[in-house]
Amino acid sequence: MTPRLTVLIPVRDEEANILPLVEEIEAALGPVVAYEILYVNDGSTDGTEGAVLRARADRPQLRLLALDRNSGKAEALRAGAAAARGELIVLIDGDGQNNPADIPRLLAAFDAAPGAGLAMAQRVGRKDTAFKRWQSRTANAIRKRLLRDDTRDAGCGFALLPRDVFRSLPVFAGMHRFLPALVRREGRPVVFVDVVDRPRRAGVSKYGFFDRLWVGIADMFGVLWLIRRRGRVATAAELTPPPPAPRDAGA
Repeated sequence: MTPRLTVLIPVRDEEANILPLVEEIEAALGPVVAYEILYVNDGSTDGTEGAVLRARADRPQLRLLALDRNSGKAEALRAGAAAARGELIVLIDGDGQNNPADIPRLLAAFDAAPGAGLAMAQRVGRKDTAFKRWQSRTANAIRKRLLRDDTRDAGCGFALLPRDVFRSLPVFAGMHRFLPALVRREGRPVVFVDVVDRPRRAGVSKYGFFDRLWVGIADMFGVLWLIRRRGRVATAAELTPPPPAPRDAGA
């Protein structure tokens, strides 16, 4: 059976988080929708790859892609989207902070909004440190003012969107932080779903100060340029010749 959903999980050094997350996804989606789980190993140096392969032994819906070197989250997402079999892609982080039990809510919000290009999670009750929350608030305030994307939490890595929409987006190192603005650039509406944030289950964050704030601000001006260069999205309708006029019966 072709899955409707591909749960796409980019990971780097998340060995301890693999099996618990897989089990939570199974519990959340098993009764709801046909799905596959696609891990993309972005140059892990621990036992992440082995943990996914062990979990895969009795799970035919679980797949693993391995990048030949550490290339960053955006490239891992691009590779995963290219290999995805589902018509819809769920983007979820591999550290356990996003709760898979919220995936059906994202799917329901997407299905209830005809023509939507993205169902985007927005975290409440953030479990990050006060310093990280300050970085996020600062970057989000600047982003919202410049990009007018109507989200308070564009940095959340938890979202659902059509595979073809994701494949149409420009790929750059920080593109996953600007999904609402990039999808709206393509003329597609965005819906938002509040989700409760959880603490990281194991391991440490791969982002530092410059990744979260200053690099994000630089990327933001690039996205603003892309939006302005894109202009208004036109709609297209196929035209066909009018049917021939009926012949006069007496002719």
